[in-house]
Amino acid sequence: MKIFVTGTRGIPGIQGGVETHCEELYPRLVNMGHDVTISCRKSYQNNHNTTSYKGVKLVYIPSIQQKSLEAFFHTFLSVIYARSESPDLIHIHAVGPSIMAPIARLLGLKVIVTNHGADYDRQKWGRFAKFILRTGEKLGTLYANQVIAISEPIRQTLRVKYKRNNINLIFNGVNKPEKARKTNFLDSSGIVPGKYLLAAGRFVPEKGFVDLIKAWEKLPGTKPQLVIAGDSDHETKYSREIKTLSKKNGVILTGFVKGEKLNQLFTFARMFIMPSYHEGLPIALLEALSYDLDVIVSDIPANKEIKLKASNFFPVGNVVALTQAMENKLNVPQKQNYSFLEKEYNWDLIASQTEYVYKYYYQNTSMIAQR
Repeated sequence: MKIFVTGTRGIPGIQGGVETHCEELYPRLVNMGHDVTISCRKSYQNNHNTTSYKGVKLVYIPSIQQKSLEAFFHTFLSVIYARSESPDLIHIHAVGPSIMAPIARLLGLKVIVTNHGADYDRQKWGRFAKFILRTGEKLGTLYANQVIAISEPIRQTLRVKYKRNNINLIFNGVNKPEKARKTNFLDSSGIVPGKYLLAAGRFVPEKGFVDLIKAWEKLPGTKPQLVIAGDSDHETKYSREIKTLSKKNGVILTGFVKGEKLNQLFTFARMFIMPSYHEGLPIALLEALSYDLDVIVSDIPANKEIKLKASNFFPVGNVVALTQAMENKLNVPQKQNYSFLEKEYNWDLIASQTEYVYKYYYQNTSMIAQR
């Protein structure tokens, strides 16, 4: 099949859950015999001359440098471009870009939409942006030929809100890592192997990093280091607050890292912490589990869907409870069993499930079995 993909900033090595999802999924679909083109945004690509990645074709569609409108305009132009390419289907990722599903249908395109979460719940958006995102979720759900949800809470929400029962459930995935042997990146960053707590993500309010820094600062006695990997796409008041608090309290910020640097951070961390207020199905958490790390995560629905013990959760937004959870785990480390990862969050399985939806997009019933 000839597949055109939009709604992502692009691949490879670009910060974001949707971007990681696409980077893992589409090379596998190419290996399965499909012709895949991904629409990228130039401002996020380090090398605009790169026209392919592991067999996936990359095209650079213009956009505007405005946080609340760039996805809207980029997806609109991507849909127009896709029509000229006559793909078998267009796959739109995320609720904002999904606002273009009716236009794609009017242009004669077959449309698959993946809902990665209720982006309008993210604290960074203003009233108008949230209206656009809610509208995107509604139009994407109602007008797509097939809809994919990456978690059961998302699927149930769409069923109730839009009375559409044939929502396909296909999780995010994670690769089994080969743990790092070197510590050169940690050494150069002043990070002591085995003596630090790790968090990772974009510097946006819904990630809860300010809560984490405040909770860590309240830990009694000699504290392990706190390391946060990530950065903001656009400088904001919140991202500046994170950097100011980190400098004041001695938190180590690595910036956005991938590859060997991220491998070292996960391999030698003592614990992984995710204090998010909102997630779809967090790939960063799945990555931490793949490294057999003990974790503390907020008790939001997306996190609770993953099979973790009660001691791994704390009430979202409760800084005192987060401090207590960290102190408990530091005093009494717990071994975890994450054997379910390979079975339920396997990218090869996810690619096969996605292909199944593609091949049967014209049917009105869900192709993915309940899990």
